[in-house]
Order: sequence, then structure tokens, then C-alpha cells
Amino acid sequence: MAGDDTRHLPLEDLHQQAGARFGAFAGWSMPLTYPAGVMKEHQHTREHAGLFDISHMKLFELSGAGAGALLDRACPLDSAALPLLQSKYSFLLNDEAGILDDVIVTRLGDDRFMLVANAGNAAADEAHLRKLAEGLDVAINPLERVFLALQGPEAEAALNKAGVETGSLSFMHGMEPRADRFVTRSGYTGEDGFEIAAPEKDARALLEKLLADERVMWVGLAARDSLRLEAGLCLHGNDITPDTNPVDAGLMWAVPKSVRAEGNFVGAEALRALIARGAAEKRVGLKPEGRQPVRVGAALFDADGNAAGRITSGGFGPSAGHPVAMGYVPAALAAVGSRLYADVRGTKVPVDVHALPFTPHRYRKG
Repeated sequence: MAGDDTRHLPLEDLHQQAGARFGAFAGWSMPLTYPAGVMKEHQHTREHAGLFDISHMKLFELSGAGAGALLDRACPLDSAALPLLQSKYSFLLNDEAGILDDVIVTRLGDDRFMLVANAGNAAADEAHLRKLAEGLDVAINPLERVFLALQGPEAEAALNKAGVETGSLSFMHGMEPRADRFVTRSGYTGEDGFEIAAPEKDARALLEKLLADERVMWVGLAARDSLRLEAGLCLHGNDITPDTNPVDAGLMWAVPKSVRAEGNFVGAEALRALIARGAAEKRVGLKPEGRQPVRVGAALFDADGNAAGRITSGGFGPSAGHPVAMGYVPAALAAVGSRLYADVRGTKVPVDVHALPFTPHRYRKG
């Protein structure tokens, strides 16, 4: 049963009307699936346009002359190098370079940025940012917005039909088409798509238009997980945590080389030491043999029965057509094709290291 402190989406009534089955996630009651079921929701997103309510995630507007300095202190980021309307994947790190959260930062003006944080980390992220902001001229404004994602090859056409202009946006760019509305061309599925933040009244009006379009279908958290796993995208709390770092996680592409060398962000010295050491273990894709998924928490072993890592995400990949997983293995066993064995309730299931992503990304980059 959901506790009294469980948070509810502003549009929960719409999900109830749509027949959603709810479950707990990061302190929120979230739609897990709709009557179509996870397989159809997943494939509809890959083929048409899947609509996700991601209002559990938190948007922070950072403004003032010190906004860039705050970001450069909080993240391994060079805010001054971020072009107007560009979005950037980054992290909040602790002193040991562990990943407190992964975030998307978008430059909206000379001294204005939007930061999107994960639901379960939002309160801690805000406290962390406020502490780092001491002495800086910066306002941290948590926004109350409905946040929607529309993902898939028909997302742009459906949004345009609903009156949201997107034509000028390419992948990992964001804009404010009008006051109180924020739109980015990004997402968590590997498909082309958009994330739209708006006040509740505006969001309800937009949804009425979107849901009248046969190309658009509500999609729940279960299919969001299978979509992002096929796309090789990390889930904070599973694949990345405060106990994992960007080097082992294979996420150093998100840290500019100048920042690696000279940045003065939280965890900078620890990250430089980790870079010098090299990855002790590596995040890899894993393909289990057969049709049975291997789930998070399963231990991995080598052919001789020695401990060889762990599964951090796992399930069935409807588009891949086979079970898919991610996990961490010793660097010496991280080559594609390496065979390991996952302990599934006492049975050793063969799993092979597989290239990520399992399905190709289809972002619009130009």
C-alpha cells in the first residue's frame, strides 16, 4: 500500500481515466502500464509516438550573474562554453567523484539555465545546490510544472499538429516558446522526441490535442524502462549511484577535456585520480542466453566460478527481441563477446558482454 507521504502526479485523474495501473517509484505513485500493456506501449513508441508523464522529475531555474559559476562548481561542466539553447548531460558529484545525480542543463540566456533532476534526488540536489551557491549571485527556483515526454518517430508531427512548434530544435537543444513553457528535443528512449514543461492548465489543454491524435499513446514506467535499457541509458539508483563514478560508468564523454584537466568542481581531484588509474570495472551491455530476463541484483561469475560483477538493470527488450541487461564487470572481462554467468535463483545463466546500445539511437542531430 502507498504510504501517506507518497506523492501524486498533478494529472493523476487523467491516468486513472486511461486505465493506468499504478506503482511506487522514487516516492511517487506512477503509472506503470496502461490497458495496451508494456509490449504494445514499447513498440508504439518505437514506431509512432509514446506519451509519458514525467512530472515526478524536477526542474530548477538558475538565474543571476553567478548561475554559471554555480554550475561549474556543482558539475564537471564549462558553462561559459555552452551555446545559447544547448542542452548538456552532466552530473552532480560528491567529493569522491561518486554520482549523486545525473542531470540535463540547458542554457536559456547569458545568466539563465534550466537544470532537470531525477525525482528521488530532487530534494537532496536542491540542498546541495543551495549550499554550493553560498556567496554567489544566483537564484535557485524550483518550478511547479507538469512535465511530459513525447517520444518516437512521429513525435514531431504530433506536437506540430497540437500547435507546438519544434522545427528549429535539434537533439539536445531547448527553448522557451512562451512564458512558463520549456521544450527540449531530448528523451530517455533512444528515439527522436521532446520533453515539454508547462503549467498544469496549459498541459491539460495540450494533452487533449495530443491524445486526440491516433499516433499518440500513453506509455507507462515499465515500457520507459525497457526503452531506455535497450538504448543503453543509465538509471540513477541502479546503473549509476553515489558509489559509482563516471570513469567506471563509461560516461567520461560527458566531461569536456578542459574541465577534466582544469575544472574546479566538487570531486575534481578524485575524478582526476580515477582517470589516471583507469577503470577498475566497466559498465557493459549484457545479453542473457535464452528468453529468460536476468534482473537487477543478480551476481556475475566467470567460467571458474569467481565473482565477476553484478547486474544493475535487466529485463526483456521487445525491439531487440531478446533479454537485455546492463551491469559492471572487471575491466579485463569487459570486451564484447566475453562470457559470464549470472546467478538467477541458484541457476547459472550464461550472459555475453554485448555492445551498447542494443537498438540504434535515432536522434535528430541536424
